[in-house]
Amino acid sequence: MISLVLFALAGILLGGVIQLVRSEATRFSVGVTAVLAVLAAVGGFAWWPVGEA
Repeated sequence: MISLVLFALAGILLGGVIQLVRSEATRFSVGVTAVLAVLAAVGGFAWWPVGEA
């Protein structure tokens, strides 16, 4: 469940990165948002449930 929330957050943040690039925002704000998107995606993979027997 938490992995799905993190993947959704990563998608929202990725959309934010695209919007920031299109609006010609500063590199710092684009970079911070991109790093947060990557961290959310990595967290989603980290909490991905492993198949149980």
